Amino acid sequence: MGLLQDDLEITLQSVRIAALEDIRPAAIALRDFAWRHGRFRVAACHNIASKTSMTDAEGNVLATSVFGWTEDDRWWRTPQLALHSPLPTACRYESEPFWCNAAGFHGSLPNPLMDAIDRSDFVTRSFASAAIVVPVHLPFGQIGAVSFTLEDPLETDLSETFAAHAPALGLLTRQFITGYVRVRSAQARLPPMSLLSKREVECLRWAAAGKTDVEISLILKLSRATVRFHLRNASEKLDAVNKSQVLFKAAQLGYIAF
Repeated sequence: MGLLQDDLEITLQSVRIAALEDIRPAAIALRDFAWRHGRFRVAACHNIASKTSMTDAEGNVLATSVFGWTEDDRWWRTPQLALHSPLPTACRYESEPFWCNAAGFHGSLPNPLMDAIDRSDFVTRSFASAAIVVPVHLPFGQIGAVSFTLEDPLETDLSETFAAHAPALGLLTRQFITGYVRVRSAQARLPPMSLLSKREVECLRWAAAGKTDVEISLILKLSRATVRFHLRNASEKLDAVNKSQVLFKAAQLGYIAF
C-alpha cells in the first residue's frame, strides 16, 4: 500500500497540466500508472458531448499516439458513442467512479438512475466487456470521462480491482481532465461580470418554469414592463441573444435549475 501511495503522489504531480506542453507528458504518466497498477488500457474524453478528440500541443490525437488505440478501434471517432454507449450515458447520472459490465453498474453507493440504462449488446456498444469509469463533471455542464479496461478482454468481474484502484484512478483522472480543459479553453464561455440581481434571478426562475411575462408580473407583483426590464438586463449581462439562451446560461452558472 505504501508503494502505491508513493507512486500516486508522484504521478499526481506528473498529470498536472498548466500549459499545452504539459498535455502529452501528463497523458503518458496517466497511461503508465494505470498499466503498472492493474494493466489497464486508458480511454479518455474531455467532453462526452463533443466530437473533438483530445490532442497534445502539436495536435496529435492522444488516443492513438499515447494511449495505444489503433485506427481499427476508432471509438473516439464514433459520433453515436455519447448517445448510445452505456458508459457516457451513465456519466450523466453519476459523478463518482463506478465499474460496469453487461450485468449492471456498480459504485461505492447504489444509484437507481443507472439501473434503467440499456445494457443490451454491451460489449459492442461500450467497446469493452467491463470497465472502470471515472466521470468528471466540469463547470458549465461539461462532462469528461476516462474509462479503464483490463488487458484481458474476457474479464468481466472488476469488483476487487475497483475496490483496490478506483480511489487512485479517480484522483488522477480528475487532475488530468480538469487541467486539459483549462488549458484548452481558448476563451471564457460566459462574460466575467455576469452577477445577476435578486429580481433578475426571480424573473428568470419563473420564466424557466414556463411562465409568461404577464404571469411573472402577477406572481411578483411587478408591472409587465418591469419584468421585461429585468429579463433584458439579465440577457445583456449574460451576453444572450434570446430568452432560451439566457435561461441556458443562467442554468450553467447555477442561478436557476430546470
